[in-house]
Amino acid sequence: QVQLVESGGGLVQAGGSLRLSCAASGIIFSINVMGWYRQAPGKQRELVALITPGGSTNYADSVRGRFIISRDNAKNTVNLQMNSLKYEDSADYFCSARGPPEYWGQGTQVTVSS
Repeated sequence: QVQLVESGGGLVQAGGSLRLSCAASGIIFSINVMGWYRQAPGKQRELVALITPGGSTNYADSVRGRFIISRDNAKNTVNLQMNSLKYEDSADYFCSARGPPEYWGQGTQVTVSS
């Protein structure tokens, strides 16, 4: 059974930081491209960051320079360090294992107060 479990969300003031983690099980983590996505109320889910098995990264323009995605293949975890948070970063954040097939976690909520 595949499980992706996100943690680390919460309430933070603008300018602050949060670190999200995603623990994966039931997949061969080391060969998966892993991603973080987010979805704000009334908006479509959007890509935040991707990391390949080898550690190459890609970021949405809106977070580049503020967020850092990383992975630990030995621990089957992928993290998202979010710095200089803005109100518009508020959303539900989801972890994804790209596969195929693609798997999703249940999400963790991030709220940034202005």
